[in-house]
Amino acid sequence: MANSTSASLKLTVQATGENSGTWGQITNTNLLILEQAIGGFQSVAITTGATLTFSNGALSNGKNAVLKLVGTIGGAVNVTIPDSIEKTFVVDNATTGAHTVTFKTSSGTGVTWAAADKGTKMVYSDGTNVVDTAFTDLSSDFSPQLSADLDTNSQNIIIDDAHNIQDENGNEQIVFQTIGSAVNYFEVTNAATGNAPDLAVAGGDTNVDFNITPKGVGRATFNGQGKIQSVAEKVTSAATAATGTITYDVLTQAVLNFTSNAAGNYTLNIRGDGSNSLNSIMDTSESITIAHLVPQGGSAYYNNVVQIDGSTVTPEWQGGSAPSAGNANSIDVYNYTIIKTGDATFTVLASQTQFA
Repeated sequence: MANSTSASLKLTVQATGENSGTWGQITNTNLLILEQAIGGFQSVAITTGATLTFSNGALSNGKNAVLKLVGTIGGAVNVTIPDSIEKTFVVDNATTGAHTVTFKTSSGTGVTWAAADKGTKMVYSDGTNVVDTAFTDLSSDFSPQLSADLDTNSQNIIIDDAHNIQDENGNEQIVFQTIGSAVNYFEVTNAATGNAPDLAVAGGDTNVDFNITPKGVGRATFNGQGKIQSVAEKVTSAATAATGTITYDVLTQAVLNFTSNAAGNYTLNIRGDGSNSLNSIMDTSESITIAHLVPQGGSAYYNNVVQIDGSTVTPEWQGGSAPSAGNANSIDVYNYTIIKTGDATFTVLASQTQFA
């Protein structure tokens, strides 16, 4: 009986009684082929593609465990192995040139590196097609678990738009939203003993605001004491004259500035906004302070009725008595500190100050 050849690595399978005097040499070659298949490495130039060899009873480039594809490619190329070969490969696409590379069998399908993908893949041939194991792609592991700290090795973590970091129960903790061509961002810096960690705005613009945006009518809460270097309040300038019933929406302004002279005594109705009552946005034992400015002509008028959410309240006026008139040819400034003492129950501290 004559020698035969194995299907995948093309080892020489010696028949009984064959190869007298050369049995050892053939065995040694088989062992070298096995070593090549287990741990062999070879660079393969694929400028215009390549067909890997699997020669019978001999070392061949296609039998290596690790293949590094090199060369400058001018278009899409194929790296082909023969049909019927069953084997795993680690393939490093180290070519230059922005074109696809496909590792495939002669007649079947294969695994394709995208034009910009110069990475490494572990693939296998099942004898018909070449298949990507996806072992080098974390997306193939639906529940990855680290056995040690994750070190990014001076690389970045990329999170897709509207995706998040979750807690151990699968609930969102931080959701990242993407703005196209963004140039501004946050920097988080820890601190040594005696210093405060820092959450700072950085980026391409010279001056960048820092926005904290609650949802709906929710509020930003600072637990503990606060220290402010400076603060700006939202002022709404109204070209209309103060008269009739004026609604003051505390959710959209801190100061209401009328720029036309008052045209009559008026009612000030203080609320959250058109959809939210002041009562609903304040907790008991909280206060809010607002102001409005009313210019006066020769005939002076004043705020003679104060309401909260459409219900009249009686403020406690500075000096002990409510104003009974405005101040002609001046700007009258009204300040109101509103303290919620219970459900729909408020104490209002008010003042009128003349500026001329």
